[in-house]
Amino acid sequence: MMKGLFLRNWFAAGAILLTSSCSLAQDAATTPNAKPDFTAYTAALKAEAQQRGYDAALLDAVFSSLEFHERVISADRSQPEVVETLSTYLPKRVSEIRIRMARERYQQYGPQLEEIGKRYEVQPRFIIALWGLESSFGRFMGTYSIPSALATLAYEGRRETFFKQEFFNALDILAEGHIRLEDMKGSWAGAMGQSQFMPSSFLAYAQDGDGDGKKDIWTNELDVFASIANYLKQQGWDNSGTWGREVVLPAGFDPAHAIQRGSLARNEWLQRWNASERSLTEWHKLGVQRLNGESLPQRDMPAALILPDGPNGRAFLAYSNYKSLMHWNRSYYFVTSVGYLADLIVAEQG
Repeated sequence: MMKGLFLRNWFAAGAILLTSSCSLAQDAATTPNAKPDFTAYTAALKAEAQQRGYDAALLDAVFSSLEFHERVISADRSQPEVVETLSTYLPKRVSEIRIRMARERYQQYGPQLEEIGKRYEVQPRFIIALWGLESSFGRFMGTYSIPSALATLAYEGRRETFFKQEFFNALDILAEGHIRLEDMKGSWAGAMGQSQFMPSSFLAYAQDGDGDGKKDIWTNELDVFASIANYLKQQGWDNSGTWGREVVLPAGFDPAHAIQRGSLARNEWLQRWNASERSLTEWHKLGVQRLNGESLPQRDMPAALILPDGPNGRAFLAYSNYKSLMHWNRSYYFVTSVGYLADLIVAEQG
């Protein structure tokens, strides 16, 4: 009996060990491979670039320059969530010094801006406003190597497909000879030059503003102006109109008439724009007034209602150019600051 009990226990223990071993083997088989290090990742990225047919010398130069930037990863993962309202945001973005600098640049480049404005049918004041808000008129463009920043973000993996494609877009820009590798600098997120274009935006919108055969948004202001203007033109800019106006809503106004807030894909956001859009005459009938309390113009001009801070905050009637600016940066705060700065550039100074 003792021997039989011993054998039963021995076989039971063996079965447990065998089951555990099988389980471990199964776990090992189903566990994904460990993430490669940055060097191995970029080696695979280079192999993919070679398959796409890029010049070998270009690839050798780019891939030998790549560096992993831990600060890029930490910046991407820990972007600050600052509690802000439009009333606290605008004074910082549209400061007195920025207004003064914008007016100075507007005068300095007057003839060139007038020519570019006519060519692309975009008012120069909006070109200057975007230039000022994106890079402080070219003073702050970022110091990261764009290929390294994009490779780092692709390696991090949160949006690998997007940043891998932006990396290849950057290779296209280098292959076309618009900028030298050592000069291809920008933000940690991959935005480049004085207009802060992502490589995909560069390929879609960048222009040769002075006819030298290059599209240089880093050092050539005429290329920067033409590129900004072309972006807006391609997004349906109306050269005969403006961006919008701040308004006063009547007591008891139904906030459902405004574009409903929330982070959405652009197509969904456009649907909400269309649902809100009404003529100025219709907004007048709903009791909406100018900021000074006077009646709105009785016109068929369409406008959507924007409430950047919700029903208890400031209200704006936004025209089609506001929608174009929202393609540039889908932030009510940013777009409103562009409009405010553009208006102040040409406002009469007391």
